Amino acid sequence: MGPAELVQAAAMARRFYLEGKSKIQIAEEFGVSRFKVARVLETALERDLVRIEIRVPSELDAERSDALRARYGLRHAVVVESPADAPAAFGGGTPTEDAADPENLGEVAAGLLGELVNEGDVLGLAWGRSTIHMAAALHRLPPCTVVQLTGVYDAGTADRGSVEAVRRAADVAGGEAHPIYAPMLLPDPATAAALRGQTGIARAFEYFDKVTVACVSIGSWAPGISTVYDMLSEQEREHYASLGAAAEMSAHLFDADGRRIGRDLGERCNTVEADRLRRIPVVVAIAGGRRTAAAIGAVLRSGLVTSLVTDTAAADHLLLETGPGPRPALDRADPDGV
Repeated sequence: MGPAELVQAAAMARRFYLEGKSKIQIAEEFGVSRFKVARVLETALERDLVRIEIRVPSELDAERSDALRARYGLRHAVVVESPADAPAAFGGGTPTEDAADPENLGEVAAGLLGELVNEGDVLGLAWGRSTIHMAAALHRLPPCTVVQLTGVYDAGTADRGSVEAVRRAADVAGGEAHPIYAPMLLPDPATAAALRGQTGIARAFEYFDKVTVACVSIGSWAPGISTVYDMLSEQEREHYASLGAAAEMSAHLFDADGRRIGRDLGERCNTVEADRLRRIPVVVAIAGGRRTAAAIGAVLRSGLVTSLVTDTAAADHLLLETGPGPRPALDRADPDGV
């Protein structure tokens, strides 16, 4: 391109990319055809006269997010940077990379929730460290009702856990709060059923079928990263491990293929049933860290989750899976076929 052509190309590019003019408007201004304008703009890109840069906040990984969304058929996938690596003395995968940063994940999930919740929705919150941090980070929500989807991990910590998260979200939204003042896990089904019949708890359960957006956490079947695992006896842990337990979400257990196992456990828990969860239009899972990656994959294969907030350590593991495979998160397919 000669100097006159370069000047003209720069001017056309300025009109198109910076001033928002159409190719027809530019053609009229310069007295050429719109096809000529299109060729000039294409040449401007090829000759590096124009550089297009797509930028998102540094803590978000747009490329991994899109790849993960496509791989699992998710409606929304947001991948954040994992915690900084620890010194090499730890060797290989570091503790900070293996474990998630629930506070950071919760803050990003709070932003996503602000996009997904509409006025009049019913928002359901399940117990989890990330969901609690998410609720604490909420700054805006349209007017909506907020209901608790699981009992508390420990009734003695209700003021700092899921009950408080429900109250906080309802305060931000200016809507009603329906907490569950009862433990998540009970000694036997009869005790659990009796508690579910109490007025306040029954009222919360009545809202389960009305939930339009839900937030849940995912844990691996291991100490410290599964609430249910930590609440069970050693004998019970071994029993569910023998059934192939690989992941836990809202007191539901899954094997590596996303099939539900140990359904008897749900009879002892105050939690939203899996079939109800599958009917909720938007279910956002918040989980990350290398240790939880396989569990996240299992729950995604269950078809119960539509959206995911995770970190780069977990995303890299999830994206290593080969072959197209099914995308149950898109069609909400049940691996059990029931």
